[in-house]
Amino acid sequence: MHALPARLPPAALILAAALASALPAAAEDNPSAVYNIEILVFRATTTAGVPENWGDEAGARSIAGDESASGSQQVGRFVALLPASGYQLGALEERLRASGGYVPVAHAAWSQTASAWGTRAGFPLARLGVDVPGLTGNVFLERGQFLHLGLSLSWTIAEPPAGLGAAPGTTFTMNETRRVRFYERNYYDHPAFGVLALVTPAQGARPPGR
Repeated sequence: MHALPARLPPAALILAAALASALPAAAEDNPSAVYNIEILVFRATTTAGVPENWGDEAGARSIAGDESASGSQQVGRFVALLPASGYQLGALEERLRASGGYVPVAHAAWSQTASAWGTRAGFPLARLGVDVPGLTGNVFLERGQFLHLGLSLSWTIAEPPAGLGAAPGTTFTMNETRRVRFYERNYYDHPAFGVLALVTPAQGARPPGR
């Protein structure tokens, strides 16, 4: 479980209580294995006591884990967008909305195969059904010994959260890669915005909400 940083508002405790661990997701040998990925993007309404160099601060906390370079250049294949009826982070979205500390801004899910470790080959947000003004970037799923989900995002926010001391129209960046486990809700942190992500096997996945 990834604990949320203390710098975020108390409403972050709502998220912390919802993050659940599961068994590790060892990468399958079959490169054509299909995975479902769901992301929930939200922004903070207020925060304080954070660094001012947003680009360096976010990039420095990228977590890749220990993996050897892959000799394969396998590139992930996009399969399909998933309907909202299949979302498993809906309850968390409602908790965020009710907290007053965060505002959900995008919720999307899709299925794909994984790219080889180290390729950083992913899909742009527009392809994944995310259409938020000023928000751009890519999401990539890599397969080495384990699965890793990476986010490389930039968001130009017209009205940054109170307490950041950032001017209107400031561009914030997030560059994080995490080892993921099936059914574990992963939290990608940034002072201005955050992402909750869930990776599950496309075959034999649990019903939504479990």
